[in-house]
Amino acid sequence: QVQLVESGGGLVQAGGSLRLSCAASGRTLSSYPMGWFRQAPGREREFVSAISWTGSSTYYADSVKGRFTISRGNAKNTVYLQMNSLKPAATAVYSCAARPRISGSSYYTGSYEYDYWGQGTQVTVSS
Repeated sequence: QVQLVESGGGLVQAGGSLRLSCAASGRTLSSYPMGWFRQAPGREREFVSAISWTGSSTYYADSVKGRFTISRGNAKNTVYLQMNSLKPAATAVYSCAARPRISGSSYYTGSYEYDYWGQGTQVTVSS
């Protein structure tokens, strides 16, 4: 069982930045492909970004491309989501997710592809 804990959310003005962190409780994330998803009130959960277990492959939703960056920590025990030029539309609960790797260096964009989820961290962007 992998337990994920997110941190770094908060209230920020439009145009500002936040860095979200996702850490595993009691184990390393080094062999797990990871993803970030968000859910705004009254809306479906949506994909934000994903990274392969090696960190060599990343993918972003069109709505965040060029402004958000996903990365793995040096010890690969933490995954980050750097969010720049934030817009009010980014207001949501952000959750990280993990899944065991199968083979290769793939990333995964569907929420159904992930086995483990954190509780989420609230990001609020004011206009």
